[in-house]
Amino acid sequence: MSVKKLAKEDFAKFVEALIEKDNVIGVQAKGERFDFAPLESAQDLRLDYDVTLQPPKKYFLPPKEVLMTFEVGGAYASEYEDETFVLLGVHPYDVVGINQMDELFSQDNYDTHYMKRRNNATIIACDVVTPSENVFASSMKTAVVKEGFDILLTDLGDSYVAEAATEKGEALLAGAAEADDAALQAREAVWAKNQKALNKHELECDAAYLPKLLGRSYDHNVWDDMARTCFSCGSCNQVCPTCYCFNVQDDVNWDLKTGQRERCWDGCLLDGFTKVAGEHEFRDQRAHRFRHRLYRKAKYVPAKIGGQIACVGCGRCVGACLPGIANPVSVYNRLIDDLGIG
Repeated sequence: MSVKKLAKEDFAKFVEALIEKDNVIGVQAKGERFDFAPLESAQDLRLDYDVTLQPPKKYFLPPKEVLMTFEVGGAYASEYEDETFVLLGVHPYDVVGINQMDELFSQDNYDTHYMKRRNNATIIACDVVTPSENVFASSMKTAVVKEGFDILLTDLGDSYVAEAATEKGEALLAGAAEADDAALQAREAVWAKNQKALNKHELECDAAYLPKLLGRSYDHNVWDDMARTCFSCGSCNQVCPTCYCFNVQDDVNWDLKTGQRERCWDGCLLDGFTKVAGEHEFRDQRAHRFRHRLYRKAKYVPAKIGGQIACVGCGRCVGACLPGIANPVSVYNRLIDDLGIG
């Protein structure tokens, strides 16, 4: 695929043209913070942001969605959102999160609702310009991304290098000039910097070692120690780009004849997440739920997707946790300090 170069004024025109022909969702200021929202003007787009409040996964797996409608004892029909959209300004670590979700939702029982949205999306990613206060993507090897996007933008100050990685991306950049050697070298310098600089919380081991580390840590006292101040609020789950657990329930309408099946986000830190018939609950202790969250990220999910750690180092959980215990790096480093590397 091709690599192009766009002056900043030409990029603004590019964004305006996107808005005219498609539903564009871009990163915008929300007070002193940033988040994805429908984009009405190129002037509102902020590609210099640090981190968004919510990860872009919500556009593929919404917090709440109707899966199907039904008549009680009668017909039913699946419900799908089938509109195309452009997701503009996705950071590399969030692209990695989407890539993992793609693999998980296409495994086993292929999730047609998730995959339809994913296939309808055009992802325009951008390299990080402003590291957030809690990012540790460098430790998780997600500060730079090579796949999963249609276009990747790298800010060079007066221009962008724009790499088209798919046919969608090629079509959108068809009129742009090829990037010269100087621009490509400048992009390499940005990548080299970010691979080291996006590391406000440094992991004391290679991320690939984490499944083995947790294999030695199931009965460690860190889980009880950390859980003593846990509120079981699930905030860390809700802002995580790789958490995908959900609940499904049927709601019958007031006419008692029709209804809908809905799914909504759920989280392993929430009390009742593992409750089943007969009021049995498999993880009724906070320490067990706290432990499960980190085991899910660095042991259970990696076993399903070829060893990929299901933590991309965005740092959102660190900022969202009121008692300040959600940082996975601090837990992993404590285990390393206590148990060593072996």
